[in-house]
Amino acid sequence: MTITVSIALYHNDPLEVQEAVCSCLSSSLVKRIYLIDNSANNNFRSFAEDERIEYHHYPENIGFGAAHNQAIQLCENSDYHVIVNPDIAFCGDVVEQLTSFMDQHPDVGLAMPKVLYKDRRLQRLCKLLPTPFNLFGRRFASTSRWAARLNEQYELAFFDYDQLADIPCLSGCFMFVRNTVLQELGGFDPRFFLYLEDVDLVRRIGQVSRTVFYPFASITHGYQKESYHNRKVLRLHMKSAIQYFNKWGWFFDRERKRINKDTLKKLMRKM
Repeated sequence: MTITVSIALYHNDPLEVQEAVCSCLSSSLVKRIYLIDNSANNNFRSFAEDERIEYHHYPENIGFGAAHNQAIQLCENSDYHVIVNPDIAFCGDVVEQLTSFMDQHPDVGLAMPKVLYKDRRLQRLCKLLPTPFNLFGRRFASTSRWAARLNEQYELAFFDYDQLADIPCLSGCFMFVRNTVLQELGGFDPRFFLYLEDVDLVRRIGQVSRTVFYPFASITHGYQKESYHNRKVLRLHMKSAIQYFNKWGWFFDRERKRINKDTLKKLMRKM
């Protein structure tokens, strides 16, 4: 069994990066960790002291998805590849549990564990496929009743995070992916520089296999909504949203409608 990991870096908190790297190294199943650094300097090179870590520096900042693609191209022979944010931490046998689950369910292409804030509060990262109303309404009209109602459904407000479930939109902060599927799809769409690249990839994985929320293992995630505080990042977020809907469809997306309807029906049935 060969498991590889990629972590894309861009002037991150060194302590958080160290914790993420150590978390991944704690599993003997992880054979290689690729640190793909988009920072202007190469200060994170010092993190590659362990023989299982490989460091690559791209100071021109090629983007989040493109950075991970550099690693994905290098690990075509691994069984599973884990896409990890630099503000992730975990202990115990998270990798082992997810490996065992994926081994037993060959129809699953992607699994995401339960994600918690550092104070152990739950992060509700299981969602439906987004509509333009979801993404733009929750950002610019979050206080309106119609946006709130749409957001409740989009974020699956009723969902019990203690049950295993097929979810069409999972967070990219920790993606445990069957590598044959990842290689078949070619990794991330590099047109998305930052934001929505994970939504796009999970949707493409969902076209060829199951995408599953796995509640029996948990990780912690810093999770800062930077686009709510930084105008430059907000513009990147908006650009990615436009690219996403240009690709998949704005208001007439039959596949999205079918997937969301089927997801709601299955989740309601479990309640």
